[in-house]
Amino acid sequence: MSQPGQLKPALNAWHLWGLAVGLVISGEYFGWSYGWASAGTLGFLVATILVAAMYTTFIFSFTELTTAIPHAGGPFAYAERAFGPTGGFIAGFATLVEFVFAPPAIALAIGAYLNVQFPALDPKWVAVGAYGVFMALNIVGVKTAATFELFVTILAIFELLVFMGVVSPGFSVANFVAKGWAGSDTFSPAAWSGIFAAIPFAIWFFLAIEGVAMAAEEAKHPHRTIPRAYIGGILTLVVLAAGVMFLAGGAGDWNKLSNINDPLPQAMKMIVGEHSGWLHMLVWIGLFGLIASFHGIILGYSRQIFALARSGYLPGFLAAVHPRFGTPWVGVLAGGVVGILAIFSDQWIVIGGQPLTANIVTMSVLGAIVMYIMSMASLFVLRRKEPGLTRPFPAIGYPVLPAIALVLAVGCLITMVWFNTLLSAIFLGAMAVAWVYFHFFTAQRRAAVAELTVVSVEVVQAQG
Repeated sequence: MSQPGQLKPALNAWHLWGLAVGLVISGEYFGWSYGWASAGTLGFLVATILVAAMYTTFIFSFTELTTAIPHAGGPFAYAERAFGPTGGFIAGFATLVEFVFAPPAIALAIGAYLNVQFPALDPKWVAVGAYGVFMALNIVGVKTAATFELFVTILAIFELLVFMGVVSPGFSVANFVAKGWAGSDTFSPAAWSGIFAAIPFAIWFFLAIEGVAMAAEEAKHPHRTIPRAYIGGILTLVVLAAGVMFLAGGAGDWNKLSNINDPLPQAMKMIVGEHSGWLHMLVWIGLFGLIASFHGIILGYSRQIFALARSGYLPGFLAAVHPRFGTPWVGVLAGGVVGILAIFSDQWIVIGGQPLTANIVTMSVLGAIVMYIMSMASLFVLRRKEPGLTRPFPAIGYPVLPAIALVLAVGCLITMVWFNTLLSAIFLGAMAVAWVYFHFFTAQRRAAVAELTVVSVEVVQAQG
């Protein structure tokens, strides 16, 4: 039985690698192709290379924080330690937005994939059903959830490899490069606008890999298992993203794939036809990629809600741990309620003329970028503020690689705000509302900190 305010360490390196890849792998199946609508295939390739560089340098740096401060709050805990409660609030809010808004987009994509096979199914109700099933699985236990995550992640990788193998005979460089610079065959300064506008969708290729940090309290020997999971995970994802993007773009007219939730089945249809058994297999097994990310991000948002509530940044009841299963069950349900409301909000809300999924993706990415900036800034501050902190896995290439990650993240934020002014204003407005709660419940926060001891590196290692 778990003690109040504590989670049980039960995850090994394979569990964490499965979580690192599984959290993200739905980004290979959908979402990224919206970037083609803004930048074209070649412009989006430029955006993706920049973003891949940011994520690779970020992960090589972020691993220092996750091993030095293994905490269910992840970035919130690092920023609080570096900058105090205000820093913790900013990082915690941003991470919560990222992880609460990503699942409804993925759930809608699950609905879209099943709708290909069963046109009578309403994608929204399929999405709600997915929430019910995977919230229940997350509540049952973290080891069960992580083992399932590893299984579906391996299936999802296999299916992406099958997609590449089936589509590759029909790949054409001419198809990929046609009108590839935002609708033009030649590069011009005007193409930069499309490249910058496409950045949120390039980020979707890698979004949420940092969620492994939120399982740090539940990892065995986190100083060894987390670095292996992170580095293996980012390398796996870079290879998969490159293969999917090139082969889908060269399958036919990429414009037909640029504003839909199921680009891979539609790309395969261009090669094998709509009645091929390969296509039906992709639809069915391809669901595992979406399920892996959906399931893993539920785990991530529930731990973030739990950690913020445990430290008094959210109402205390959200930190409840199930007496039998040892999981933050109230946090699981709370994030699910927000996600289900988002699924049905498209009936009343249209922003910037973009589909609901594109707006949810962008909102989630805004949260992620703010969190990346806060995390890299925390790394630099803690190096100066706490030079004696035990760092089992120091940032690779410090200070150069962390600085590259920080500069690229700031650049991504500036371009996102520029091209998504209204959505950015909504993000800031929501942060302002959350700040009011944060400001007026300082006493609750202090009481929570006094009552619950944050799990230290030494305690976690001893438990492992």
